[in-house]
Amino acid sequence: MLTLRRGEQLRARLQALCRRCLSAKTQAATTTNNITDDASEYTAEAEYPEIRDLSFKARKQQSAADWHNEIKSVATVEEKMIKLNMPRYYGFKVVDLNDNQVPYNALPLTQHYTRTVLEEQPTETASEENVKLDAIVKAAREDVIEALEYAHDIYKHQLTQLATPPDAVQRERQLTQIIVEQVNRAVLQTLSADYAHLQQVEIDYNPRHEAFWAVGGVDPPKNVVKSKQGHEWQKADAHESVDRLVQYTGEPYLALRHRLQLPTWRTVEESQNLTLAQQLPRYKFDARTLGYTTKHQHAINVPGYWPSANAPNFGLLSFQSRAHLQLRPKSYGVEDAKEALHALAIQSSYAWLLAQANYNGFNTYNELTYPLNTQTVITNGREWSFYSYQLNTLLVHGPHIDTNPVVNFCRGTPALPLYGDINEAGKCIDFNEATLRQLLKLYSNVPSIQRTADELLPYVRDGSLRRAADYENEEQRVFLEQTFKHLASKRPRHLEIPEIYMWEKLYKIDHPTRSMEPRRRFFEYGINPWRRTLDQHDKEYVPRAVRPGGKKNREGRYKKTYYP
Repeated sequence: MLTLRRGEQLRARLQALCRRCLSAKTQAATTTNNITDDASEYTAEAEYPEIRDLSFKARKQQSAADWHNEIKSVATVEEKMIKLNMPRYYGFKVVDLNDNQVPYNALPLTQHYTRTVLEEQPTETASEENVKLDAIVKAAREDVIEALEYAHDIYKHQLTQLATPPDAVQRERQLTQIIVEQVNRAVLQTLSADYAHLQQVEIDYNPRHEAFWAVGGVDPPKNVVKSKQGHEWQKADAHESVDRLVQYTGEPYLALRHRLQLPTWRTVEESQNLTLAQQLPRYKFDARTLGYTTKHQHAINVPGYWPSANAPNFGLLSFQSRAHLQLRPKSYGVEDAKEALHALAIQSSYAWLLAQANYNGFNTYNELTYPLNTQTVITNGREWSFYSYQLNTLLVHGPHIDTNPVVNFCRGTPALPLYGDINEAGKCIDFNEATLRQLLKLYSNVPSIQRTADELLPYVRDGSLRRAADYENEEQRVFLEQTFKHLASKRPRHLEIPEIYMWEKLYKIDHPTRSMEPRRRFFEYGINPWRRTLDQHDKEYVPRAVRPGGKKNREGRYKKTYYP
């Protein structure tokens, strides 16, 4: 009986094997027939899949490139800026650039961080436009002088209303704010009849100018070097340059915007100059060696207004403060004060144009497809410096700091006096028409470049969906608007970031001597709070009475989120 059963089992196995062979032959024949029928699967030359570098460094670079492409493919302008903040719930560690501090020898760092070539303002030549400008200078002279005298009268009256006298920096800011507003009013009244574009400008008083970008070519900090040296696969790259994140924050006295772009004064061929790019100063040290500070915050790009399809989106002119130069030691010298003005003009102009570019779908990881221009004035009321800036590229991170041939341009003048003083009778003396001429030249620069919507927003291709306000879903529209503006508000999180106390560092991390104590802290479970992403939070609960789908709909207990 045993032999018979074994024979039946063997026969059953052989039959199953035969059936499998028949089915494999049938499938192979079917596949062959399909291949024969489909001639498109054959090519004249053999095609091989791409050979990818699977090293750790190459995988990190590919991961970064994939993320940059994800940002480019996001639908709307606000979602692109939210996507930029997705990796960090508590924000990024950024170098704090602002218009209140320009440390000693800051010009090389500023040129490196903005990829800017600095040039002197070219001398004027005789032309019909200059003859016309001379006539306007004569017509505007008396109005500007009257505006200066009136500004000083207002300032004296305001000083009498203060309980405590302000310090030197506050006094200069207060007086300069009045002078800039009054001079701007007088110039607009004089030029508006001959220059129609001045009738369409949008004027912003003390606007927010903030911009975020990444800079490559910086030496790694000691903790980064030590961390890489502790891993076998990263030892060779321990001293390679890293990217530093930068956040600029500024508040100019005045800013003028227009719906058209200013004309470019440099061609594309001139901006794509590898020789100029290689001659740019390189500042590889940490920015804190110069006196800059660091902070943690989200990536913010605000050019003084919120995203809108109908707003004048291009900067025409901005007036910056130089009051902080009063705190600069005189031992630094005249040349350093001149370089400080150049550095302030470069970083403020670059940041304003970068923020405008973000509202058109670009960012520090997605390159511009057309140049942007603006004009900047730095003044304390008496001394005026005039600059023009052309933004050609945004790629200054990673290997682009060495390989990108495109550069940005800034040209400017030394500080020029507008007037000498206001005498006891309240009259302006030693008025300088040459300075007024330079100022009127900036106002008379007519914005003339108009682009189609597809050309203006090349990375936002859907014609009916360019901004968060274009969404038909009200819940999604409100969520994106609130999220974007909450990030831009720079409000802290309702719970502070977890902290490692000193005794925990000593007795739980460096010298683990409390083995019997239960593990309750985040670092004991290997959790890094800085790696928490923007969407890692509890969703908002929806009460049963207002829950869509009825009280028993458990799927609608929480509000939907629409993170990109």
